[in-house]
Amino acid sequence: MSQDSTYTRRQFLSRGMLLASAAASLPAFIDSTANAMTSALGGLSSLPGVPDDHVLVIVQLGGGNDGLNTVVPFGMPQYYRARPSIGIPEREVLKLSGADGVGLHPQMTAMKEMYDNGMVTIVQGVGYPNPNRSHFKSMDIWHTADTSATGDGWLGRYFDSQCCGYGKGESGTPDGSADTGAGPAGIAIGRNAPLSMQGRLVKPVSFESAELFKWSGKEIHKALRDPYDAINRKGASGDHEKNSNAAFLMKTALDAQVSSDLIRKAVEAQSLSTYPQNDLGRQMAMVAKMIRAGLKTRVYYVTLGGFDTHAGQGGAQGNHGRLLNTFASSVKAFYEDLKKQENDKRVLTLGFSEFGRRVAQNASGGTDHGTAAPCYLFGPMVKPGVVGEHPSLTELDDGDLKYKIDFRNVYASILDGWMKAPSKEILEGTYRGVAVLKKA
Repeated sequence: MSQDSTYTRRQFLSRGMLLASAAASLPAFIDSTANAMTSALGGLSSLPGVPDDHVLVIVQLGGGNDGLNTVVPFGMPQYYRARPSIGIPEREVLKLSGADGVGLHPQMTAMKEMYDNGMVTIVQGVGYPNPNRSHFKSMDIWHTADTSATGDGWLGRYFDSQCCGYGKGESGTPDGSADTGAGPAGIAIGRNAPLSMQGRLVKPVSFESAELFKWSGKEIHKALRDPYDAINRKGASGDHEKNSNAAFLMKTALDAQVSSDLIRKAVEAQSLSTYPQNDLGRQMAMVAKMIRAGLKTRVYYVTLGGFDTHAGQGGAQGNHGRLLNTFASSVKAFYEDLKKQENDKRVLTLGFSEFGRRVAQNASGGTDHGTAAPCYLFGPMVKPGVVGEHPSLTELDDGDLKYKIDFRNVYASILDGWMKAPSKEILEGTYRGVAVLKKA
């Protein structure tokens, strides 16, 4: 397996409920190997002091979401002058308690309900210096937490440092011994894992459909099935020299088989809440099922595209409003599900987009690539309300908003406050956190 593979070297097992949930489908040799692997670290999946029970979910709004029509500055007359046909009328804006002159798009009633229940923090004017208006470059900047858009993903660096241990040897463990973690560090729902989750030692699992996350060779011909089973059985026996290439390949095959069984079994369960019938709702439902099954995954990543609204964006109604409704209703259903599981207090969700849109609407009834925009945090642990000052609509940078809060300050808050990880090391710089979480 190449270094670029999205499947990590880490084993996909934990004790208790997780292994028990797969017991009916796992062969005895895998079960015994799993117990041996987890006992090597006493069942721990990370460094001491790192909260195994804290989960982060990322919702990427791909295409550049129009923040001005999402968190609407109805108290600023310049907004309506810049957007005569797509501005949201003040009478239709969902007013937010404790927020002065801003409210939500009328299609976001689900998010408004969560806000009223103390489950939402909105961070205004988020961006970075010298903004880039290319979708790909700007997204890479957000993913690497580096304005030069180089290096590993910020979550990948988190995985490497917190899920493998410091002072790691070549194999990725503190003493250089075989990697014996207890779960995949990250799972992305989609064809490809995002750059943000790509580390040097740990690679995320990525799939569009859990049913496709399996070894399909055995369904094609016995000649493909039997050698694969033999590789797994030989890997389970531990006959190969520790840290050898053969041992790594054997273990990778074994891990892939086990993780495939566990994930597919998890997502077969019925959801505990009703999700909207769209792709984001499907993704969020899958994540909720995997959390419910007890997977030790730290970060889940889902994506909603379509936010590149250059034409026909619409105001209170229209394409943009439908996307916002999808976003808000899917997140609300997700937390209703988690609450019924009694897992809601374990899960923090971050919603972001690579950039906002220009202040003025264009001639096609849409908006072009801009700069700063809000981002959103959800969960019982957030400090509810609107954080930060809304960017000025008169002091612009060539027609664009000037950012107020560096996105890496938001990342630092999540890393230090929720994941209990050293943001300075992971972000490779010092960034002052934002008050988005309740004090423990």
